[in-house]
Amino acid sequence: MLTFQLDALSTLALALLLLGLGAQLKKRSYWLRQLCVPAPVIGGFGFALLIWLLRDRQLLDLTLDTSLQTPLMVAFFTTVGLGGSLGLLRKGGKLLFIYLGACWGLALVQNVVGVSVAKALGIDPLLGIMAGAVSLEGGFGAAAAFGPIAENLGAVGATTAALAAATFGMVAGGLLGSPLARWLIERNTLTVKAEAVGNLKAFEDVVHTPPAALDAPTLLRLLTCIVVIMVLGFWLGASLQQHLGIVLPSYVGAMFVAIILRNLNDRTQAVDIPDHAVSTIGDVSLGMFLTMAMMSLKFWELEKLGMPLLVILVVQVVIMLLLCVFVLFRLFGGNYDAAVLCAGFMGHGLGATPNAVANMGAICDHYKVFSYKAFIIVPLCGAVLIDIVAIPMITWFINAFS
Repeated sequence: MLTFQLDALSTLALALLLLGLGAQLKKRSYWLRQLCVPAPVIGGFGFALLIWLLRDRQLLDLTLDTSLQTPLMVAFFTTVGLGGSLGLLRKGGKLLFIYLGACWGLALVQNVVGVSVAKALGIDPLLGIMAGAVSLEGGFGAAAAFGPIAENLGAVGATTAALAAATFGMVAGGLLGSPLARWLIERNTLTVKAEAVGNLKAFEDVVHTPPAALDAPTLLRLLTCIVVIMVLGFWLGASLQQHLGIVLPSYVGAMFVAIILRNLNDRTQAVDIPDHAVSTIGDVSLGMFLTMAMMSLKFWELEKLGMPLLVILVVQVVIMLLLCVFVLFRLFGGNYDAAVLCAGFMGHGLGATPNAVANMGAICDHYKVFSYKAFIIVPLCGAVLIDIVAIPMITWFINAFS
């Protein structure tokens, strides 16, 4: 069997090539676009599958140096924190708080279900957490981030299980969201009419600011902020573990430092932080780190976890459906906007924010009525504000059951 070992730079180069390949395949495939499969998942997952098949046939054993994955991951979560302006919360109105509360509640439910079913099946509770809010509401980013931590605490195959669960959730969320909303609308014979936006107009002005050009001075300023915050995050995580025994991942520390500094900066206006530029840097960091995580998947570690993992995920999907039908639809107002919000909730509650947007777009296209509220609230909660509570909650569960 041939054996190859790639260094850090070669691994990064391979990740960038696979990221580009994934983007091209997504552009050419209707189904990949419909399911909103991210380009890093397409390229990285396909490569990992190929390596697994070659390894299984005793043809090739490839070792990757993913040491650059952690800095890229911390950089991404730092940009998430820099986007967490509390000013958006104040302008979002009552429905935004209700929806955000539902998102935070879902993180708790998914973790409790994951741990409970894992214990019932006789497997490590940490693997249940990996098949809970980590991979479903957290998506591929959180799965790739928390998986190695669970493995360090003794959960064999946690990263592979988390990323496999995230893939399952993304497909399930993409397939079930739109049909659920359509069923809610027809079963309740709803008037297909979106409510007037009223006081959300000021909110729109905040969310849809004109894109800022990512020129050299802006890039240098933001990179300086991000790297300094990353260092503070690493320091915070190490200090808490040393003095209090709390395992706080460095990227969680960096995210909270970023949130604090962002909201202080909103008051003082000391540094210009364009949201569009921050988002661009975050997208690049996420693309590279997620591709590296996917391409280094070890599928052979899933052999013993396959059926228990599937059982946990099916239970999670059933609970999501029941929550949307019997609780959240009424909580969101019981109207057309509420049905569209449920489609979005299914999308990012099981998969990712792009799934949520695709689900809502499909419903609005079908009924020819655009839900203004849903398209403002869901992306903001699903992409930014949810992590303020969900990630610390995941961290607590991992510490509690390790």
